[in-house]
Amino acid sequence: MDPERPRHDLATVVAVAIVAYAVADVLHEGLGHGGACLLVGGRALVQSTVHFDCDTHLLGSWAERVVAAGGTIVNLAAGTLMLGLLRRLRHAVSGEVAWLLWLSMTVNLLSGTGYFLFSGVGGIGDWADFTRGLGPAWVTRIALSLLGAVTYWRAVRLAVRELAPFVAGVGAARVRTANRLTVPAYLAGGVLSCVAGLLNPVGMVLVAISAAAASFGGTSGLAWMPQLLHSDRPGAVLGEAISVRRSLVWIGAAAVTAAVFILVLGPGVRFAATAL
Repeated sequence: MDPERPRHDLATVVAVAIVAYAVADVLHEGLGHGGACLLVGGRALVQSTVHFDCDTHLLGSWAERVVAAGGTIVNLAAGTLMLGLLRRLRHAVSGEVAWLLWLSMTVNLLSGTGYFLFSGVGGIGDWADFTRGLGPAWVTRIALSLLGAVTYWRAVRLAVRELAPFVAGVGAARVRTANRLTVPAYLAGGVLSCVAGLLNPVGMVLVAISAAAASFGGTSGLAWMPQLLHSDRPGAVLGEAISVRRSLVWIGAAAVTAAVFILVLGPGVRFAATAL
């Protein structure tokens, strides 16, 4: 008997995506770059949704490298943590929470691994800053590009395997179901990041190289990974698939999250101009 086709509520799928993308951004900029800034003894100046300004001019290049690496390291750590929670709790929590765990895992892992590729190909961004001066630029860029390509693909394959319990059926049927989950989430997260990025205090250049690159670029795997479900791997779900049902709580939480993310973090939060 074919497994029952899951019914996913679009509004709730998008609402959870807004929360997941906003939290991943705060982890990258705040806990990642901001935490690294505190760790090296720098002075935190401004945090927005697209940058963290840390004064490290008295600390040397090593401190700048630590701060640059902090965002990606935290995203990768968060993605790994979400993977563990998803595998342990997937069938013990609601479909909406399971979807949050999957999406948080995926967004963090794709953002983290994608940053290596972005810096390698474009020669800009956190890992271009990290590798600057460590060797010939062409060598470090090739190394970053290869690292990013390999790890990004592995992250996509992992995400697809963990997505299987949400998409009952086989072949084209489960690809269609997966698209109804991942594509709206991808678009919602990208729009949220770009709208908030438009208000950043640095300028429009960060909308392109940070907001759009990190969301529409970094998590682009969400837009095409369902196609991998055409194959026999991962296998079809046995039994009833996990459903993301209508939740006014999640829709309300997303509205509050979007408002704070855009209107507060978008223009940037300035910290006290004292040494930390």
